[in-house]
Amino acid sequence: MPTVLLVRHGRTTANESGLLAGRADGVALDTVGRDQAARAAERMAAAPLARVVSSPLERCRQTAQALIDRQTVTPESVTEQGINECDYGQWQGRALKDLATEPLWSVVQTQPTAAVFPGGESLAAMQSRAVEAVRRHDAEVAARHGADTVWAAVSHGDVIKSVLADALGMHLDLFQRIVVGPASISIVRYGPHRPEVVAVNTDAGDLSWLRAAAPVGDAPVGGGAGPAEPDDPSDLPSS
Repeated sequence: MPTVLLVRHGRTTANESGLLAGRADGVALDTVGRDQAARAAERMAAAPLARVVSSPLERCRQTAQALIDRQTVTPESVTEQGINECDYGQWQGRALKDLATEPLWSVVQTQPTAAVFPGGESLAAMQSRAVEAVRRHDAEVAARHGADTVWAAVSHGDVIKSVLADALGMHLDLFQRIVVGPASISIVRYGPHRPEVVAVNTDAGDLSWLRAAAPVGDAPVGGGAGPAEPDDPSDLPSS
């Protein structure tokens, strides 16, 4: 199956001010966030993307556009509600320091499966829709472009953490153990036997090696030799 790059949007004005933005309008990347998105785009410039799927929120669309603009060949561009931010309901727009005093905060930290945001959705529902969307696009990319292709999904911290938890076979109640920073790239392959989590929360290093790292049918006993380096640097797209 293809390789999916799970990309969190870059830092926003709400991130910097300590607010839970949720699905509020007008939350855009700040200067740091734009630089982070550009760095993520540069990292994957040598790994041609077949498709870029984005949450409909502005901060993700800005990050996705940065990825698209850095590609040599323009990939398909799709907006996907299934990887939208969690609907935090009445928590949306509030300061994180104030939310930390709420009884629900402890539930979110220790038993996410029981967390339902007032006037919003549950974390379990968020995970279900996000995993379905990522797997659906992965199957579509495989059918249209082949199993060796790479595509990107640009989404939000909790959403990506929940998708990674599913791929790792972790119970959702453990998903807070995963860290997903702004503009970080995590890498997953949905193989024939199980998902393969290649990397989590990376923020450095070019990804040209993905071109020569098609998924294998079985896990290599002992860990394997790892991906091959590109044979010739001149084969990489020029900047």
